[in-house]
Amino acid sequence: MTDLPPPPVAATRPHSFTAHGATIDDPWAWLRDPGYPEVTDKDVLAYLEAENGYFEKVMAPLKPLSAKLFEEMRGRIKEDESTVPQKDGDWLYWTDFETGGEYPRWWRKPVAGGDDQLILDEPALAEGKEYFRLGAFSVSHDGRYLAYAVDDNGSERFEVRVKDLVTGELLPETIPGMLSEIVWTSDSMGFLYGVANENWRTDNARWHKLGEPVENDVELFKEADEGYRVAVGETSSRNYLVVATGDHVTSEVYLLPADDPAAPLRCVSPRQPGREYDVDEHDGTLFIHTNDVDPQFRLVTASVDAPGEWHERIAPSPHFYMTGVTCFADFFIVEGREDGLDQVELHRYDPAIAPVRLTFPEASYVAGLGDNPEYAVDKLRLSYESMVTPGTVQDYDVATGAVTTLKVQEIPSGYDASKYGTERLKITARDGTEVPVSIVYPSDFPRDGSGTLYLYAYGAYGYAIPPGFSTSRMSFLDRGMAFAIAHIRGGDDLGQQWYLDGKLEKRVNTFNDFVDVARGLIDRGFTHKGGIAIAGRSAGGELMGAVVNSDPDLWGAVIADVPFVDVLNTMLDAELPLTPGEWPEWGNPVDDAAAFALIRSYSPYDNVTAQPYPPMFISGGLNDPRVTYWEPAKWAAKLRATKTDDNVLVLKTNMGAGHGGKSGRWESLKEAADEMAFVLWQLGVAQ
Repeated sequence: MTDLPPPPVAATRPHSFTAHGATIDDPWAWLRDPGYPEVTDKDVLAYLEAENGYFEKVMAPLKPLSAKLFEEMRGRIKEDESTVPQKDGDWLYWTDFETGGEYPRWWRKPVAGGDDQLILDEPALAEGKEYFRLGAFSVSHDGRYLAYAVDDNGSERFEVRVKDLVTGELLPETIPGMLSEIVWTSDSMGFLYGVANENWRTDNARWHKLGEPVENDVELFKEADEGYRVAVGETSSRNYLVVATGDHVTSEVYLLPADDPAAPLRCVSPRQPGREYDVDEHDGTLFIHTNDVDPQFRLVTASVDAPGEWHERIAPSPHFYMTGVTCFADFFIVEGREDGLDQVELHRYDPAIAPVRLTFPEASYVAGLGDNPEYAVDKLRLSYESMVTPGTVQDYDVATGAVTTLKVQEIPSGYDASKYGTERLKITARDGTEVPVSIVYPSDFPRDGSGTLYLYAYGAYGYAIPPGFSTSRMSFLDRGMAFAIAHIRGGDDLGQQWYLDGKLEKRVNTFNDFVDVARGLIDRGFTHKGGIAIAGRSAGGELMGAVVNSDPDLWGAVIADVPFVDVLNTMLDAELPLTPGEWPEWGNPVDDAAAFALIRSYSPYDNVTAQPYPPMFISGGLNDPRVTYWEPAKWAAKLRATKTDDNVLVLKTNMGAGHGGKSGRWESLKEAADEMAFVLWQLGVAQ
């Protein structure tokens, strides 16, 4: 496929601004509609539609391959899939899909016996809609009411509805603009939630009483710091409602009796910059998971009556990164990672009883607590998978340690794990740091450098990419490719310090790690220069933008989904919904000249240069509130005008979706199939 149509050319319009003594020209700034979040500017829409038209023309010859890939991926998904039922009070709950269905249905039946009850029909709610997403979903403690939230355009402004599960009728009240969880009070006559303000920031916690007008809802908490977000929750015992506020580095938690939400909020401990903590409760004792003295976190306890008086229960460990603590009636669970691998420990409340660490069979895997809604249990629901082991649901018997497998992800078209190999490598970055890499490949994959490889990473916000299972990935593996995940700094794969070493003034470590992992895989014979397809989304898309600027010759194809590439402009704009809350992650270039200079030095959009770039597939969402549509649009326009090669570049903007792309399990697979076809085409992999 050599004869490509001419790509769209975005007009340039003079625009510049000055900050910290530097004047920056931005001739594609006009692609931001001044009326956003409404996008009505005819020139903007015309350019996006022209790019979408070009995308369709370029991809047209690949449609048979995309269709083939889609059918492969669909064939690995059980069409009438259902989850393992789980008990919560007097009911067993589960979800299932109808054959061919895009969305799940939500069911329950009485534990004591009785008929199955369909409590929410997502396919019916989504019918006729280009986009549909279910957000919060919460059944009242007495089982009578279901409160749920829906988004039908991708803007992540959800509408709350309440259904009477006895009569099947919807209650008259609806709550628009919600952006939080839904947490019921003990009497099942009301719930806590939070709404997004005009800047798409949840700065409040509210209490709605069933049957009352929404305008009468009680505001329980209001956050004054524009960089903080408010969340609601409950302790595992359901004795307390939780109102938490914080940004990426600091947190503050308040408690309310679940049976008296009108009581004054009780602050566990006032915010301290750089200190994070979260809280659970057992029998009047708070279990507080915090990084107050060490980035590896520790566990402290306090009385509910004196929540600020902390006593150490589990000290921080240089080898064990504590990621969470969950209380149950007779024991508590500590989750974490050791050398980047998930660990689950069962602790008795009597500290004299030694904890039990659960064991898992593979050298690299993903494991943790599954769905455990009840407080008093004798079996724990666990989830387990690896890059070669499909998702597995297990029950762990607390008394005996016996593990019962309840369900293994079914792959209708067939799956033979012996056809694949997996390893966990360590590749030394340029500063001497060893970076873990999880890789899976066909069992006959060559190690002579002739192979092709797909490399994925994220590297931000302390989010670790788990080395889990993917049925879609098999379409690469079955064509002879390898698939690798680079566990680069910026995530917390090896602990919170791993995250800290990839943010703010150390941000460039993230980009260098990724490039050095790629070079290390070449050195080890897994692939060759130009034989690597790379992919990242959102902040991972920023990573893609940085490494195509720095090392464009390494990559044979690039997938950048909803990429955060206009970093400097976005971080300078305090009016954008997310910006103030993002400054602890990226730096504040408004007030800090050093942060301005650093962000300007790596911001992908600002550092596009006249050089050859690899083939690129860029996506965006018109309704995306996280990475606004104009970031990928401006980047694509500047790349087209600046790069010196003839390699293909496509930009696809979902005009009716947001950050997650199209909704529905099949529609999202079609998008994945297009990206996969693009990669196979550009790497010259046999199709």
